[in-house]
Amino acid sequence: MAEVSETDIRELTRRLVADLPPGEVDQFTFRGEQFDRGLALVQFPVGLGGLGLDSRRLQTVVDDELRAAGVPYHDLIINPIGIGMGAPVVLTYASDEQKKRLLRPMYTGEEIWCQLFSEPGAGSDVAGLSTRAMRDGDEWIVNGQKVWTTLAHVSRWGMLVARTDPDQPKHKGMTYFLLDMQSPGVEVRPLHQITGEAEFNEVFFDDVRIPHDHVLGEVGGGWGAAVTTLMNERVALGGGVSRKGTGPIGDLLRVWGERKGSLDAATLPVARDRVVELWCRAEALRLTNWRARDASKSGNPGPEGSVGKLMSAEMNQHIYEACLDLLGAEGLVHEAGYERKRPDGLRLTGGESTKYAFLRARANTIEGGTSEVMRNILGERVLGLPGDVRVDKGVAWSEVPRN
Repeated sequence: MAEVSETDIRELTRRLVADLPPGEVDQFTFRGEQFDRGLALVQFPVGLGGLGLDSRRLQTVVDDELRAAGVPYHDLIINPIGIGMGAPVVLTYASDEQKKRLLRPMYTGEEIWCQLFSEPGAGSDVAGLSTRAMRDGDEWIVNGQKVWTTLAHVSRWGMLVARTDPDQPKHKGMTYFLLDMQSPGVEVRPLHQITGEAEFNEVFFDDVRIPHDHVLGEVGGGWGAAVTTLMNERVALGGGVSRKGTGPIGDLLRVWGERKGSLDAATLPVARDRVVELWCRAEALRLTNWRARDASKSGNPGPEGSVGKLMSAEMNQHIYEACLDLLGAEGLVHEAGYERKRPDGLRLTGGESTKYAFLRARANTIEGGTSEVMRNILGERVLGLPGDVRVDKGVAWSEVPRN
């Protein structure tokens, strides 16, 4: 299509808000129209939620306009796994028919997605997974277990990687499937976190049948599709561009404003320096993410996405540790109403109860790839440092010792 300017995007977005005032229509109607007008993911093709742009940059303009208009719907709240990770995989590997079927209800939030990668014996080492899928005519039969599956209990679709050829090396014997979570034989059990909630789950497969046309990519090519998912996951979790002074750092500034008057003369300057340092680091990361978004092209991100994920995860924890230190003894007691429950969506840090956010942030350095894995990726694929010793490289998965 013809070149689209920032002014054009602002006008298109304002027209959307004027035609469908967010206070007068529901989430599905508003986001469905946003998708149809190409303002969901502007770098996606026309007809599939985008405008066919060669960069993600102008999506920030859409987000700013919607935020200013008071539109409450945010991708990472509506369908974090689907929009952040599933959409790029569908665009890259699915058939044209599947793209038309899956992307719109994914974006509106009518169909939630989950990611079925980690297993009890293969967490950070995704390629070591042992869930098996065996071909049976036009179907695959899956048996095994996944763990730490976010929002599996409310998901319609799952991105499943399973072992289809155990006689190949571990990276070559996997296949990527689109799993209907309502299929017979799928059992979802809650895993309660220290927040009291169960966003995470363990999922069991007992002779689950998946049609062959639900293979995404090539049989045996699951590692490539898995890497696509993981790279987009890290960008989704760590590469967001928020408004200055909002999110977790906004929570710290609020607590500082409430508590600084109660600090003694010795504690006050130390605490102030700590708050200022964290604000500077948060702003540096925000601007770094802004530059990365400005320079980004359409297509799947590379290992640089691990930078934002690593830094934001660890910074969130430092920020909420500072919050609790400012709260003093009060920070040791959780608000009344702490309960075990299964939420309908993902509750991210920023704007939540400070004590809840402190507890939830403990997961940040684990979910989406541990900080240790992020450092390995950056060391090897960005800095060019030698990789870890891999004694199982080139060895058939079936011959690698396991617990």
